[in-house]
Amino acid sequence: MSNTTLHFTKGHGTGNDFVLFTDPDGQVDLSPAQIAAIADRHFGVGGDGVIRAVRSRSLEAGSAALAEDDSAEWFMDYHNADGSIAEMCGNGIRVFARYLFDNGLAELADGDTLSIGTRSGVRDVQRNLSGFQVDLGRWSLEGGEPLVRARNLQVARPGLGINVGNPHVVVALASDEELDSADLSYIPHLEPEPADGANVEFVVPAEPMIKNGVGYIRMRVHERGSGETLSCGTGAVAAALAVRHWAGAGAPNQWSVQVPGGTVGVRMFPTEDGEHVSLSGPAELVFEGELSI
Repeated sequence: MSNTTLHFTKGHGTGNDFVLFTDPDGQVDLSPAQIAAIADRHFGVGGDGVIRAVRSRSLEAGSAALAEDDSAEWFMDYHNADGSIAEMCGNGIRVFARYLFDNGLAELADGDTLSIGTRSGVRDVQRNLSGFQVDLGRWSLEGGEPLVRARNLQVARPGLGINVGNPHVVVALASDEELDSADLSYIPHLEPEPADGANVEFVVPAEPMIKNGVGYIRMRVHERGSGETLSCGTGAVAAALAVRHWAGAGAPNQWSVQVPGGTVGVRMFPTEDGEHVSLSGPAELVFEGELSI
């Protein structure tokens, strides 16, 4: 495509920012290079990712979503800042829900559920006091304990592999000072390196870690394809799951995760098909514009 004007909206969830646009019939086919140019913070709009709102029936990946839940009218077509495809984005799907809601593309009254198609399957979103809550579905412990090296951390640390629709490796650090010293402008090195890469979270528990039945942790993240971001929703979920795993029996199922861009909530709860995990937090739309592609 050439000489096309793209009307876009900029949004963020705890500082994890996205460029969103509507393409209901799947007619706007941006290349990875064009997506990367839009996401470029110096020469483009700037963002951690680009999200296309497309009807599930209008793209191949959406057929699986409709087969899973025929009410999933809209599909979150998400790409990282480098143009690569990502399976899921916890902050992004909340911002996507806000975008659909504010633009009259979907209705979401209090207590209602909005089903959204993603490459990780259909995800259910609801409004709550903090903004929006998304059920990220079942999660899996991939384990493996890959060794993780990061710039300014003196010793390689074991990580814990967790999948919440996309791959994560979570690393526990000893102190806030250690967390602050890590230079995440460089890609952390994993041994062995996952075939499809992974988001890497570095986490420190609060002192005390548990207050009134809620766990408190702080984390930073290097996102695959985007670099360090102010927040990563699925990363916050993975970090909470990892700390609960390390803490053992009696650890809470509700967590408050502090990220550089704010705070999000994580909750683990049982369902008929196994334990699910949800993410809640704010979602804001900050400006609109037009871009010549």
